[in-house]
Amino acid sequence: MKWFGSISPERLSQIDARHICVIKPSAFGDIVQSLPVLSTLRARFPHARLAWVVKRQWAELLEGHPDLDELIAFDTQSGFAAWRSFLRDLRLRRFDLVLDLQGLFRTGLMTWATRAPVRVGLETAREGANLACNCVLPGTSKRVPAHARYRRVAEAIDPGLSVFEPRLPLRDEHVEWARSLLRPLASPRVALHIGAAWPTKRWPVRKFAAIAMLAVQHFNASLVLVGGPGDSLGGRTLEGLLDETSRSRAVNLIGQSNLAQLMAVLADVDLMISNDSGPMHLAAALNTPTVGIFTCTDPDRSGPGGEGHEMVSTRVSCRASYRKKCPHRGSQYMACLEELDVERVWQACRSLLERTRRG
Repeated sequence: MKWFGSISPERLSQIDARHICVIKPSAFGDIVQSLPVLSTLRARFPHARLAWVVKRQWAELLEGHPDLDELIAFDTQSGFAAWRSFLRDLRLRRFDLVLDLQGLFRTGLMTWATRAPVRVGLETAREGANLACNCVLPGTSKRVPAHARYRRVAEAIDPGLSVFEPRLPLRDEHVEWARSLLRPLASPRVALHIGAAWPTKRWPVRKFAAIAMLAVQHFNASLVLVGGPGDSLGGRTLEGLLDETSRSRAVNLIGQSNLAQLMAVLADVDLMISNDSGPMHLAAALNTPTVGIFTCTDPDRSGPGGEGHEMVSTRVSCRASYRKKCPHRGSQYMACLEELDVERVWQACRSLLERTRRG
């Protein structure tokens, strides 16, 4: 494959690549949303070697993926010598097609280091990352929903888009682990994820507890609490807020599973109720009916694609501001969390639970 200068997006459908690298190190939900690109690459280049650069903390999301040949994990806390060695290693792998789906300074350096003949970036790139690319895809700005941006990447590579699906590496041992925990629970099994990376994304735990008790009251649901170790205190608080009947029907798995096991759990429940977070996107990608709760982010821009899900958003004037910290004080502080009431979220949950019961 010859070295290309600047190339047009139309030429991507004509290239022949043998060694391909997807650079998408983080974060949880973003990795999940970008997974369909991998299935398109495999269909378009059936004999190519496909690699993915990812932060080590998220590697379990990709380990054992049927379309992936190589997982290149790195630690963000590594020193300069390790970083320089990592960039040299990327160069020595001799990729001929690289997709920078992250678009930050660090991933721009990775893309540049590969010296790949074709280096593709998105319009959402920041910090000069696209200076390392010789093809920037139109129709991939921040105004475009994340899942639609990744679809645009896939369409540029394979205009016929023969495959575009989020295949997930569910392994037998994790599936059996999840089933052994969930098998004794009566259906419908409702998973609740109370956590999120930003405080402004975290709907109050007391409201999650109210939703959980409504699910038990109206549908005799079983409750499965999921999340990472950082959600443990909130999980215990939620349990303490449940009435006796609901508490007896709850299993708390918060901090008790790794990412691969969480994947298996979410594949085996009947409904996921979650803040805008990685687990929300994971459940949706597994085709588990999902209710997403949006306060400071926009469900149209950041919500999952596909059908069978319900996204509920606050109506305050500063909604979808993407602020990690609330800029207001006094009565307006975190007003988005209070404005989004239990009834609106419950109506979305009821709709999906009734659909599940009919199915």
